[in-house]
This record gives sequence, C-alpha cells and structure tokens, in this order.
Amino acid sequence: MSAVRIRGVGKRYTTATGETVTGLSPVSLSIEPGSFISIVGRSGCGKSTLLRLVAGLEQPTAGAVEIDGAPVAAPPDSVRYVFQNYAESLLPWKTVRENIRFGLRHAYALEGREADPRQWDAVIEEKLAEVGLHGISGRYPAELSGGMQQRVAIARALASRPRILLLDEPFSAVDALSRAKLQDLLLDVWRSHGLTILFVTHDIDEALYLSDRVIVLAPGGKGIEEDAPVTVSRPRDQIETRAHETYLNLRGEILHRVLQEGAPA
Repeated sequence: MSAVRIRGVGKRYTTATGETVTGLSPVSLSIEPGSFISIVGRSGCGKSTLLRLVAGLEQPTAGAVEIDGAPVAAPPDSVRYVFQNYAESLLPWKTVRENIRFGLRHAYALEGREADPRQWDAVIEEKLAEVGLHGISGRYPAELSGGMQQRVAIARALASRPRILLLDEPFSAVDALSRAKLQDLLLDVWRSHGLTILFVTHDIDEALYLSDRVIVLAPGGKGIEEDAPVTVSRPRDQIETRAHETYLNLRGEILHRVLQEGAPA
C-alpha cells in the first residue's frame, strides 16, 4: 500500500471579485512508504498547494488524497508539517523545551498513554541531541539562529512520532553552510526513523541531493511536468554527489524543464 496516494487532486479558488483561479490542475501521484520525494517548479505552479492538500490543511475541489489507504478529510495523526516560516512552526513565548512538549503530549494522547511530565525532559534532550542541539532546551526561539530554529521544529515534529513528514521550503531562509548541514541532518533523520518525506523546494540541487524522485510541476498550476527518479547512489556527500555525472545530467534535464517556459520564476 502507498503511504500517500493522490488521485486526480486539483484546487480552484474564488477571488474577491468572483473570478475562479486554478491553483492546481488535477494531479495523480503515488508515494511509497519510506521514500523521499521532492516537488520543484516555478512560483505559482502549485507546490505548496499540493503539500497543504496532502496535509489536510485544505480540501481539494477535485479528486482525493489518501494516507495509508484512508481518505484525508482533516490533518492526519501520522503526518507532521514543517513550515518555511519559523514563526509558523514555533511558539515564540515558550522555551524550546515547552515547544517540544507539544509534540510529546500529542504522541502520548494518540497512543492512549498517560502523560508523565517527569519523563519528558529526558526525551526532549534526546530529540534535541538528535538534531545537534543538546543543552539549549531552556532558551527561547528568538535566542536561536534560523537554522537552529528549524532544527527545533524538526525535533518537535519527531517527538510526536510521525510516519510522514511534509516540509515546505524549510531551509530557504538560512545561509548556504547552514542549509547544507540541515540537508544532511534531514537525511540522517529520514534514515533513522524510516520516514516518508514530501519536500517542497525551489532549489533543484537540493531536491536532487535529498530525493529518490523529483516531481516537476508545470507553470501556472497545470499539473505534473515530469516525475524523475534520482538514481544517484546513497549515502550521499555534499561534494562527491554533486559532482557525479548522473547527478549533473539529471540536474541539466530538470533545469531545462523548469526554465523552458518564458514566464518569470
């Protein structure tokens, strides 16, 4: 069974003037358990719209999304969403420890276990250590760099024990070095937890480095342009992988797809 099945899913919006706008033409996609899938394309092609539909944050106007065979009518318990904007991911008035407790509380509730806050601090420190942030649980988000805040957001998501992780351009606002480190961190988390990941990005190099498949959406919300398997071997390396002939050939092919339309990015 597919972890995520997208069956002819489309989304239309009505503007304040009554005009109907297509956010995403119907697309179909099957995502296998444990796979890492990236979605790329120009601004306005429907990347974030598709991710929100999978997350149950919006409902499609055509088709249906299924998670583990069940229709998505609301945010599924097995799915966690990591936003691009740190302010949307973390509660700024709460410490890192208190932010991650939200994820723990949810995990306990789903499993029908009685919450024991006395055990939480150890689990929180374990999750922070997993993302390279041991010892900062008493700090507030504003006291952390952008990259550290996204690490906290990932730690909080992991605390709720998801099976599927959705990420909407999570590394776009950090510097290049932090971005590379976060990419490798995400790959480590993906492997160690056996997650299924759906990752939205504008960065074709990032998509290729991380993914098993890259989905290219056509401009103007017109659906899938290409579904490209990434056949570069794992584990991957920031220098060697990006110099690999297969990687470079696929990069050129996808870049051509994305740039072939004349509309601005």
